[in-house]
Amino acid sequence: MATLQFPHYHTFDELTAYLRDVAAQHPDLARLDSMGQSYEGRDLWVMTLTNTRTGPDTEKPAYWIDANIHAGEITGGATALWTIDHLVRHFGQDGPDGQEVTWLLDRFAFYIAPRLSPDGTEAFLTGERHVRSSLRPYPFSDDREGLYPHDIDGDGRMLQMRVPDPKGPWRASDTDPRIMRRRRFDDREGPFYQVYPEGLIRDFDGYTVKPAPVKHGLDLNRNFPFDWAPEGQQRGAGPYPASEPETRAIAEFFSTHRNINGVQSYHTYGGVILRPYASRPDDTFPTHDLRVYQLLGDRGTELTGYPHTSVHHGFRYDPKANLHGGLFDWLYDSLGLFAFANELWDVVSAAGIGEKDKAGILKRDFIAWPRTHPEEDDVKLLKFNDEHDLQGFEAWRPFDHPQLGAVEIGGWDYRRFWGVAPLKFLPDIAERNARFTLAHAAASPLLNWKLIEVHALDGGLWRVVGVLENAGFLPTHTTAKALERQAVDPVRVKVTPGPGAALVSGEATQDIGHLDGRSGTATDAGGSTQERKLEWVIHAPAGGRVTVEAAGQRAGVARADVALD
Repeated sequence: MATLQFPHYHTFDELTAYLRDVAAQHPDLARLDSMGQSYEGRDLWVMTLTNTRTGPDTEKPAYWIDANIHAGEITGGATALWTIDHLVRHFGQDGPDGQEVTWLLDRFAFYIAPRLSPDGTEAFLTGERHVRSSLRPYPFSDDREGLYPHDIDGDGRMLQMRVPDPKGPWRASDTDPRIMRRRRFDDREGPFYQVYPEGLIRDFDGYTVKPAPVKHGLDLNRNFPFDWAPEGQQRGAGPYPASEPETRAIAEFFSTHRNINGVQSYHTYGGVILRPYASRPDDTFPTHDLRVYQLLGDRGTELTGYPHTSVHHGFRYDPKANLHGGLFDWLYDSLGLFAFANELWDVVSAAGIGEKDKAGILKRDFIAWPRTHPEEDDVKLLKFNDEHDLQGFEAWRPFDHPQLGAVEIGGWDYRRFWGVAPLKFLPDIAERNARFTLAHAAASPLLNWKLIEVHALDGGLWRVVGVLENAGFLPTHTTAKALERQAVDPVRVKVTPGPGAALVSGEATQDIGHLDGRSGTATDAGGSTQERKLEWVIHAPAGGRVTVEAAGQRAGVARADVALD
C-alpha cells in the first residue's frame, strides 16, 4: 500500500510520487490525471477516487477538493493528501471508518487536486521565497524600487526589523518588551520604532523606506470570471478573467465534469468555514440555497470546531471593500454548486483567544481583530508559542543593516507560526476537516429505482411500472441557483427493450425535470417531490427483458435490467 509520509509538507516531486503510487496500487479505486500545466510546466494533478466496480466516476455524483491555490498555504495540500490516504486505506475495511468510506466510494466519486499553484508552492517549500500564487511576473516584469523581503542575516528566516524613530507608530509593550504595540495617539514617551519586513531596499536614496511593489502579484483566486474586476479595483486579478493556465485548467475540468455537486477549497489561516458570497450580502441568495448553506455550515462547525460565515459578512480584509473574481463565487453563482473554503489552522483560537458561544466555539471579529485586539491577546499568543516550543517568535537582536545601519531583527515568524500549521497540530486539523468534506459529499443527490413492477397483460403485452426516487439530501439540480442559470440538464429516463421485445406505449426517452431531495422537506413549508412514477407497455415473449435507465448529470445513473415474467 502506498505510504503517506505524514505529518509532512510534500515537495512537488514527493507529492507526484505518492499520487502515482496510490494510482498504481489501487487501480480499482484511484486514477491520476493531469488537468493541465502550470506557468512553469508542472502538472496540475487530479486524483479520481471511486469504486469502479460499481460504476465509473462519470456516472456518479461527485465531490471536488482542492488546495494550494495560494502558494504558501500548504496546510491545505497536506489535508488533501490525508483525505486521499484515508479513503484508499479504509475502503473495504471493518469498523466505522471502513463502513463510511466504502459506502461513499461505492456511490460517489471524489476529484482531489492537492496543488493548484505548484510553481509558487515549490518556491515556498524549497526556500524563503513567498509569492501569492503563480510565478508569472505580474503586474510588471521588472524589479521596482523599495524594500523587498530578504534574509539579510542568513539565518534561514525572514522576520521583522525594528528601527528607532521618534515619529514611529510602534512601541514595545510594557507587559512584555518582545511584543510590539501600536503607539497611542497621545504617547510622547518613547522609544518608538518603525517596523519593516526583514529585507533590503532597492535603489535606496539614503532616506526613504517604502515597500517595493510586488513583482509576483497574481492571485489565482481573483482570476475567475464571476464578478471579476481589473487590477485597479482588485489586486492580483490578472489581465483578464481566466487569463492563467491554472485557472483555465480548473474551468475546463468543471465544464467536462458536470457531475460535481459540492466543493471544498483549503486555505490558511483563520480557523473558519467560508462560503459565498465575497461581494454580495446573504439576502441575494435563493431561500433554499442560503438555508442549505447554513445547514451544511452548522455540520461543519460540529466536525471542525470552526465557525462559519460568508466572506462578505465576516471575512473581508477591508470592511468597505469587496473581493472579486473568487473561485467559490464563480462555482456557486455560475455553476450552482455548494462551495466552501476552509481556512485551516488558527493560532489565535489555538491560544484560547475569542469569545465562546453556547456550543463552546471560539469566535471573534475576523475583520477587526488584527487591528484592534487587546495587548493581552498578544501575551496569550506569545505564551502559546513558548509553551509548545513552536519557534514562532524570535527575540529582538541587534544587526548592522547594510543600508539602514543599526536595527534589530526579530518578532513573529509569520511563515512558521501564523501561515503554516506546525506539524504537531497537522493530523488533527486534517482529520477534522476531511470529515466535513465526507459529510458534505454524502449530501449529494442520488438517483435510485425505488421499485419496478411487471404486470402481465393479454397478447404478450407487459406493463412495466417504475418509481424513480432521489435518495439524496440535495435536489438533482443541487441548488436553486443552478436552475436559475440553467446549469444542469433535467433527469433523463430511457427504456431499452431486449431482443424480441418492442415498446408499445410510453416514451423511449423522456426528460422528467428534477427531483427534490430531503433539503426541500427540511427547508420549505410546502413540501417537495422526491420521486416520480413512470409506466410503459412492452410487447415481448415470456422471459424477455427490458432495461430502464435514469441519468442525472449530478445525481448519477440508476439502471435496472428487468425480466418480463
